[in-house]
Amino acid sequence: MTQIAPSILAADFLNLGKDVETVNKYADLFHLDVMDGRLVPNISFGFPVVEAIAKKAEVPMDVHLMITHPECYIERFAKTGAKMISFHYEAVRDPEPVLGLVKENGCLAGLAINPDVPVSKLFPFLYACDFVLIMSVFAGFGGQKFIETTYERVKELKAEIDARGLSTKIEVDGGVSPANAKKLVECGAEILVAGSAVFKAEDPAEVIAAMR
Repeated sequence: MTQIAPSILAADFLNLGKDVETVNKYADLFHLDVMDGRLVPNISFGFPVVEAIAKKAEVPMDVHLMITHPECYIERFAKTGAKMISFHYEAVRDPEPVLGLVKENGCLAGLAINPDVPVSKLFPFLYACDFVLIMSVFAGFGGQKFIETTYERVKELKAEIDARGLSTKIEVDGGVSPANAKKLVECGAEILVAGSAVFKAEDPAEVIAAMR
């Protein structure tokens, strides 16, 4: 079953409680984009926001670390209540021990890549990933246009996962909306992250339902 993960980066931070309730009521996951201004050219939010959401979250929190040295912060994000933690391939020298650290802290472990990183870079680590995160825009800013080559990237990755008999899930993040959700799922995606499409809509619940 496809999971819908609204990205809090696009939420209304002056009325965050309302958007948190929307996710609780209609979606499957909270997607939390944590940026440090070093790995990506933007700064988003950190522990205070994640901890505040955790107090009200009724569905799991999916924390996407767009930061350098993610290994330094995994334990604390796990303690805030994160159930899924992903970090970028390019942020670490060796993803394997960091994936292990995520699992040691009781979370599902994911490895993320930007659109300019070949999906084949993920292949050696698929066995250690509970999920992989394919960015369909360049990490750092919400509201970007979906990159069409994502479909083929998801297909290639799904074929490799199936060939190895793995249960690794594919998550897609960036420019996802009802217009491309079906095709992404047909290509092999199982978790769809949507920010602007959900929170900038007049009826977020209707958008989530349409994506399902």
